[in-house]
Amino acid sequence: MKTPKRLQPLVDDGLIDEVISRLMSGKEADIFIVRCRDKIRCAKVYKDAAKRSFKNAAQYQEGRKVRSGRQARAMQKRSNYGRQQQEEIWQNAEIDALSRLAHARVRVPETYGCVDGVLLMELVTDEAGDVAPRLGDVTMSEEQAIEDHTLMMHYIMLMLCEGIVHGDLSEFNVLVDDYGPVIIDLPQAVNAAANNSAEEMFARDVNNMRRYYGEFAPALLQTQYAREMWALFEAGDLTPDSTLSGEFHDDSDSADVDIVLEEIKAVMQEELERKERIREAEEEA
Repeated sequence: MKTPKRLQPLVDDGLIDEVISRLMSGKEADIFIVRCRDKIRCAKVYKDAAKRSFKNAAQYQEGRKVRSGRQARAMQKRSNYGRQQQEEIWQNAEIDALSRLAHARVRVPETYGCVDGVLLMELVTDEAGDVAPRLGDVTMSEEQAIEDHTLMMHYIMLMLCEGIVHGDLSEFNVLVDDYGPVIIDLPQAVNAAANNSAEEMFARDVNNMRRYYGEFAPALLQTQYAREMWALFEAGDLTPDSTLSGEFHDDSDSADVDIVLEEIKAVMQEELERKERIREAEEEA
């Protein structure tokens, strides 16, 4: 195919030898399959903020570190320099998260560098070499759903131990290869300790996984991994070796009607967001 303008500098510099095809166009980036010498990889081309449709971006950026006071002031004034710095922070957040999570033994794509808003990374494939499907396009047995859900809860626990909350985890941001789930799309990842919305986002991430795997293994719908993990995290007791049960008991809220109503509202909101993600996925296809 014709080389897209954003990828031409990487071709000129010899980082990419050939652009094979467009894999998908998402809300924050376009993904291309590329050849780098004898390796087939993917190139994630981040969209400019004006073209990006990611909702409530400012909420996700809360708690992210800025290198200098000058940067912070420029970002507050929304100057050209400030917007440029904000874009770099948005892109670097994904690179940083992928690097840290790989080190923490979470299955994420391997990265090979980011140049001019283009992230080169591993193309996740199945045994036949085809692009791995998204979790939302996969069906499974009850036994497999329980096994993969357990593995996903372990990955999410390792992420929280690193102080990272995905923030947009769903069946559309997980790939499935022959070895199980691979977590992708982390530019909106938030600092678990520094973002006031981190607990809410974490619960949504975990419960999105519970809902999807629960379609194949209904018993999973009764689990409380989100509350269990967050309670351990807040108490400083969560470690990579923590054993999770999926149970959580808090006698203090057993009769709290407000909490029950909040949980009902959260479930309704999750369903609305699920339908929105399905609509966006159909538009991207």
